[in-house]
Amino acid sequence: QVVAVYGTLSDLLSVASNKLGIKATSVYNGKGGLIDDIALIRDDDVLFVCEGEPFIDPQSDGRPHEELTGSHTDWLTLNVGGRYFTTTRSTLVNKEPDSMLAHMFKDKDAWGNKQDHRGAFLIDRSPEYFEPILNYLRHGQLIVNDGINLLGVLEEARFFGIDSLIEHLEIAIKNSQPAEDHSPISRKEFVRFLLATPTKSELRCQGLNFSGADLSRLDLRYINFKMANLSRCNLAHANLCCANLERADLSGSVLDCANLQGVKMLCSNAEGASLKGCNFEDPSGLKANLEGANLKGVDMEGSQMTGINLRVATLKNAKLKNCNLRGATLAGTDLENCDLSGCDLQEANLRGSNVKGAIFEEMLTPLHMSQSVR
Repeated sequence: QVVAVYGTLSDLLSVASNKLGIKATSVYNGKGGLIDDIALIRDDDVLFVCEGEPFIDPQSDGRPHEELTGSHTDWLTLNVGGRYFTTTRSTLVNKEPDSMLAHMFKDKDAWGNKQDHRGAFLIDRSPEYFEPILNYLRHGQLIVNDGINLLGVLEEARFFGIDSLIEHLEIAIKNSQPAEDHSPISRKEFVRFLLATPTKSELRCQGLNFSGADLSRLDLRYINFKMANLSRCNLAHANLCCANLERADLSGSVLDCANLQGVKMLCSNAEGASLKGCNFEDPSGLKANLEGANLKGVDMEGSQMTGINLRVATLKNAKLKNCNLRGATLAGTDLENCDLSGCDLQEANLRGSNVKGAIFEEMLTPLHMSQSVR
């Protein structure tokens, strides 16, 4: 019978049932391939319908097509997670001959008798993720519909061993990721962060970028800023009591009149920073630790630094005029060309420090340096 093909596959089966007087349930092409999508039908195709039995070539003597030819037809149907896909054996084998799919279908009995009632080969995988893989095997292009998770397709590609597709998917997933945001954290963002954090919780800001931010007059006590970028920040009048600024970048920042009681600034970089009028002196006896810090050219005029640890720190060209350095540890510190006029250095340890070109005029107390001072 000549039948116009339109609508859906169900429409075609309904027309065939009426024309042929049977209850048509399956449609085959001339080579015995099961048709599960009307889009697969081309002009002048000769189609065969049946009520569910295996395909039998009418040109044979009633023998199944498989028995007549002695081998499988190239066309076959897969039942992947309940969804049918019609393709060719060569599509599954030729593109990736070493894949699991190729090993499953390159030989006649490779997949045994795992077939459903329609003769489709059963594969217990996700049809949503299998479709892009099958299309890739057909034409070599990765095409994924909107809403399909690429990670799911990648896992299926790995499961079936489609190696060339895995590389394409990994690149596509990487390109689909949003670009990393390295922009500095603003004052507004950080204040929102502070307000959302319980006062008794440890606030860790390790390695974060605050470059150029205005953090002045904020309560930043006990916050961990280890290795954070605080360059060119405004920290004037901020409370940094017992904050951890170890290895932090404070270059060019302003910390005038900041509370730095018990602060930890080991090996931090505060070159060119302004620390005028800062308070490092903790009445409870907790000492601020700036051991090994880079304080080249800093302005610390008038700061309270009783008992501060500046061991092996670099203070070359720094301004320490009128600072209280009573009992400070300055052993091995580079004080070259440093202005220490008006400083209280009583009981300060200057052993091994470099005071070449340093200014000590108008000190509050006499300075008694050991012979080890350079």
